[in-house]
Amino acid sequence: MTTPNLENINVSAFDNMPTPAEIHAKLPISDKAGKTVNHGRNLLRKILDRKDHRLFVVVGPCSIHDPVAGLDYAHRLKKLADEVGDTLQIIMRVYFEKPRTTVGWKGYINDPFMDDSFQVNVGMEKAREFLLQVNEIGLPAGTEALDPYGPQYYGDLIAWTAIGARTTESQTHREMSSGLSTPVGFKNATSGDLTVATNAILSASRPHSFLGLNNEGRVAIVRTTGNPHGHIVLRGGESGPNYDTVSIAMAEAAIAKAKLPANIVVDCSHANSSKKPELQPLVMADVVNQIRAGNKSILGVMIESNIEAGNQPIPADLKQLKYGCSVTDGCIGWETTEKTIRDAAVLLRDVLPERLS
Repeated sequence: MTTPNLENINVSAFDNMPTPAEIHAKLPISDKAGKTVNHGRNLLRKILDRKDHRLFVVVGPCSIHDPVAGLDYAHRLKKLADEVGDTLQIIMRVYFEKPRTTVGWKGYINDPFMDDSFQVNVGMEKAREFLLQVNEIGLPAGTEALDPYGPQYYGDLIAWTAIGARTTESQTHREMSSGLSTPVGFKNATSGDLTVATNAILSASRPHSFLGLNNEGRVAIVRTTGNPHGHIVLRGGESGPNYDTVSIAMAEAAIAKAKLPANIVVDCSHANSSKKPELQPLVMADVVNQIRAGNKSILGVMIESNIEAGNQPIPADLKQLKYGCSVTDGCIGWETTEKTIRDAAVLLRDVLPERLS
């Protein structure tokens, strides 16, 4: 008798991937980028620890697909960040990975050429290069950690990390988050349930040991000390938005029950805007009004924004892509972004310092 083939039955190939150390050596972090990352992380920790009065704003494209347009956006955002920096701490949203319920473009790392060639090795290098450029202009970056191996390749260039609604319940992502060097925001479940997020924060705050990847590309037992700066991100759910005063009060109660710090970030997009990007400024305005009325738990917001408003399908001829327009979720355009952030800064400038008193 011959032994049947029992392994890798549905695998067509194993292509070699450069190690994190090799990618780092090819694209080493610069002094300026390192200072940007460290400064951004420290400011976020201070905000979460109530030692800095500012509101942090994670704003940028739903996903990066064109690094030229992405860097154009980053330069615009840096000027705006400097203008409102006394009131708002701006973090650029730099998302390379897109979770898919069924199928669709998986993002710049998985398919950088948007042609189903899935040259992940090229995508990882391009992603790191883009993050270097963003940090070198002095703008901290935030991203979603989807692939548990990704942070080994570019985690040194990230100031804030999100764990998405589909993965907050995942043990793999909770363990990974316990070892991340950034503050981590856990989104509520797509159903709107908050328990999975509070459980995730508690889990990530504890030490873990699990299989992972080391810098040399070897599978290793990763042993973590726990992440003390996990917090909840309200993004709405199947039952509707959850940024209103009643929903915020319920979130505060759930956080208190879990004996966690009352640190809340409101995602102005997704179910909170009923997936209508043009409603994001209204969500932001509501959050600003809550803070002006005395709320002390909302410490950050998220906004999906790009140079051009809306979104577009990926055409067969990529030359037909509209410059600076999302190929995933719809975004607000740059003019609306400027107005939304400037309006918030004006209304919060004299209010936020009082929250520390």
